[in-house]
Amino acid sequence: RPFAAAAGGATQTVDTSWLQSRAPDSTNYLSMTLNAKVYDVCRVTDLTAAPKLSAVTGNKCFLKREDQQPVFSFKLRGAYNRIVNLSAEDKAKGICACSAGNHAQGVAFSATHLDVSAKIFMPRTTPQIKVDAVRGFANAKSEVILVGDNYDEAYAATMACMEAEGRVLVHPFNDPHVIAGQGTIGQEILAQTTKENVEYVFCCVGGGGLAAGIGMFLKSVRPNIKVIGVEAADAPGMHDSLKAGKVVELASVGLFADGAAVRKVGDETFRLCQMALEEVVTVSTDEICGAIKFGFIDTRVVLEPAGALAVAGMVKYSKEHKLTGKTMVAISSGANMDFDRLRFVSERADTSETLIAVEIPERAGAFIELYRHIYPRNVTEFSYRISGDPASIFMSFQACSPEDKDIVLEGLTKSGFGHKDLANNELAKTHLRHLVGGRAPAKMTEEEVLFRFEFPERPGSLLRFLEALPADFNVSLFHYRSHGADVGRVLVALQVPLKLRPKLREYLDFLTSNGYTWREETENEVYSHFLLEPVDYNTSGRSRPRKPPPLTFSSGEI
Repeated sequence: RPFAAAAGGATQTVDTSWLQSRAPDSTNYLSMTLNAKVYDVCRVTDLTAAPKLSAVTGNKCFLKREDQQPVFSFKLRGAYNRIVNLSAEDKAKGICACSAGNHAQGVAFSATHLDVSAKIFMPRTTPQIKVDAVRGFANAKSEVILVGDNYDEAYAATMACMEAEGRVLVHPFNDPHVIAGQGTIGQEILAQTTKENVEYVFCCVGGGGLAAGIGMFLKSVRPNIKVIGVEAADAPGMHDSLKAGKVVELASVGLFADGAAVRKVGDETFRLCQMALEEVVTVSTDEICGAIKFGFIDTRVVLEPAGALAVAGMVKYSKEHKLTGKTMVAISSGANMDFDRLRFVSERADTSETLIAVEIPERAGAFIELYRHIYPRNVTEFSYRISGDPASIFMSFQACSPEDKDIVLEGLTKSGFGHKDLANNELAKTHLRHLVGGRAPAKMTEEEVLFRFEFPERPGSLLRFLEALPADFNVSLFHYRSHGADVGRVLVALQVPLKLRPKLREYLDFLTSNGYTWREETENEVYSHFLLEPVDYNTSGRSRPRKPPPLTFSSGEI
């Protein structure tokens, strides 16, 4: 549609074809979004440039920082817009809601601001940190009720309360006012990018309220923008529904991205997403963890898994479609991270880490040969227990690029070290990395001694440790995992004949003088219970082959 420009300017054209062809839905939602009352409690969140993500994807990337809201997620927009638009009569009845996290916080915050009574139902399995957060936002008129072992049971209790008490339901996504409230994010994106030509906007999808709201607004105003929904691969409710052409109820959903773990999307959000979304992509747990790390590097904020879905989708979509030089926005939709999850996220977030299984000869010196193929790259994990020839090693290292990884693997192959890439082996990453080893055969652990070592976690420390190891000591157990601490911790078993004990003493003295501390654990009961094969008592009363006496001292407290 043409509009006359100011004197001396060219006539400008605004594309209203999408808006007109989807009327009245498009015009109704556009009007509701423009008139949403979210700014009574919400802030206009920053649109932050993301240099790390831009470098990774080859595009100009921005993050829409919904983690900056008072409840640390976008959910406040929709919840407040729904409640504030209730009639005085409905507000007097009180409201009820069901949520395992962010929506509950938005409802509690809104009810307090509007002086409304709220009953908020949460599953008994909800992490205490989230329950405490909701209670912290709630007013004296409100109540947080823990009921049921899952969302469905808590929702059933919410419906029963609504019927019994006449309260008004504040749905987390399948409500026009909620959808319009979330749509204000799209309005802000356009206002904040007047100097940019935004081509892609990525939104997380749980029940679909966020994607529907943003999608309807952006397509009505700037139909050339492609709006991409992003779901966890183990909770693809909208992806499967759009593919089937109808709402599909999933049999089960994964809970890692619990803020978007919805078995059945809304019928209204589905209808709108059919109109507004270009497509929905799914991302793995590892891709979500990697996105949390990227988000932290660019903002110094730790996004929750659901809050990082859009970031993960932006990275994956750019790679799969070979996009470069585009301008993209991802909604960082929440930062209510459970602290207990950080260990898992850190474990899985390092996309530069290469996890492999390697076979090496069971002989002295093979360890250092293997390590020299990796050095100077950082070894982040190394697990081994003697079991036979060849020896099986479970290890990971950080390559600086896919090409660098290939150089290492090719070098291992040329040296006769067989290897398997475990990057996509979920069993190995989740369980076997913690179980590698086990009990060694009794005949292979004669004259074995066990030590714990600590050393300053700096480049070359592990190499110096191995280079100083006497060639006539056979390593029969080795376990090391980098945890980002200031010291590295290694558990090592060595086969040391009695006549070589003085040389062992010299080796330990050398390590001590170079800042390594150690403690012998040969007599530790855990060692015999879990790392040594049980042996029947013989006639002499001994249950195991004879061992040299332990050194019985250490270099210091570790």
